[in-house]
Parts: sequence; structure tokens; C-alpha cells
Amino acid sequence: MPPVRLGPTIGLIVQVVLLATLGVTLGLGQAGWIAGTGYALALTVLLTRAAHRAGIARLGPADKVTLARATLVGCVTALTADSFIRAVPVALFTAITIVALVLDAVDGLVARRTHSTSGFGGRFDMEVDAYLIGVLCVYVAPSAGLWVLAIGAMRYVYVAVSWVMPWTRRRLPPRYWRKVVAAVQAIVLLVVSADVVGEPWETAALLIALALLTESFGRDLIWLWRARRTPLPKPGVDIPGAAKRPEPVKKPAQAGRV
Repeated sequence: MPPVRLGPTIGLIVQVVLLATLGVTLGLGQAGWIAGTGYALALTVLLTRAAHRAGIARLGPADKVTLARATLVGCVTALTADSFIRAVPVALFTAITIVALVLDAVDGLVARRTHSTSGFGGRFDMEVDAYLIGVLCVYVAPSAGLWVLAIGAMRYVYVAVSWVMPWTRRRLPPRYWRKVVAAVQAIVLLVVSADVVGEPWETAALLIALALLTESFGRDLIWLWRARRTPLPKPGVDIPGAAKRPEPVKKPAQAGRV
């Protein structure tokens, strides 16, 4: 088996083991199994294809941390799907989400310490972040309101817009505020999913998070609109909510992931 396929395949095996563990300890329902395995298969296929396109022979140290985080996100996905059928342990759901969020900081640290930063790793990190926020929105939507789904959908709407409006594909200048806003989304959704504060406070926090996210995306779109008449750079773009790992300095640029 080529090295490029080993990492995603190991991730798939680990994901199945984690789902089986949830099945034994909690009696994971059919909806959870379908959502969890579907996520695991999609992750394996997309990650393998992206690695091939980027010319990655094997996953780097930071990518392995991100892959471990992605398997935890698969567990969150399974529990979220199960929550529509029956009650799931809030404490366990919260604990898994916290570990996934902590690893979000670890993979960037590992990338810098091992000098293995890359566009491939940054995109992988960003996609896992965006998906986790989306899943958390789905989890809290039944109690908070369907409007919360706008938080998780905003980035994917931006991607859809970029397919038909080439001027939105330009590389954005670095902006630390994007990282702050992304962290706010994750923390607010985590607190709401844990149900540790009253409903009025939860709604207020979610509204603030949505407002901050709208402002961040809006500012980037305004910048892109104003810069639309200048020549486009080579392929490889930054999406609002930008990747957390910088492009490599001494290595050739690598294509982003699906």
C-alpha cells in the first residue's frame, strides 16, 4: 500500500474502533452508526485524493494530530445524529468536543516545532474546524432555533459563491481577527451544547457569535471586491476563517484540499 494511503486508512480504522466503543458503552443507535461511518468513509476518500493532488507522500506529524482530531469529530457527528432519536450523554459529548478543540491548538504547535507547516496541512486543519462548527450548530439547533445553522453554513456558502465569482478566490492578507472569531464560534457552541447557562444568555451569545462571523466574512468580501480588478495570483486561495498554518517557505507550494 502506498504511504499516501496509509494515514487515511489508519484514520478509518481508528474511527470504526471509536464508534464501536461508543456502541458498546452507550448503545450507539443506527443513526449514529450511519452518520459516523459515512463521515469516516468520506474523510478517507477526500483526504487520500487531496494528498495525491498535493503530491504528499505521507502525512506529517501535525497532519497526524489533525487526523486524530478528525476521528473525534466523527464521534461528535455520530452522537449528534443519535441525539435526534434519543438523548445522548451531554457530559461525554462535551468532553469529546473539548479534546477535539484542544487538539486544534496542538497540531499548529507541532507543525511549527517540527518545521512541517504546509498548505495541505493548513487546509486540512481548516476543513476539520469548519465541519466541527457545522456539526455543533446542528446539535444545538433543535433547542436554540434553526437560525443557528447560519453559523455553520456561512463558510460553505462562501465556497459556493467562489465557484461562480472568480474575484472571491484571491489570496487574502493575513488577519489575526479571523482566528479570534473562529475561536469564539467554537467556544460559544460548546457552552450552548453543554447547557451550562440559561436560555436567554445562550441566545445572546449565539447572536453575538453570528454577528462577529458576519462581520469577519463581510470585511473579507469587501476587501476582495475592491481588489477584484488586479491580476489573480496563482492557484491556492485563502478562505475567510483562514488556515492556521502558514505556507512553507522552502518547499514548493502545495494544492489545497477538497
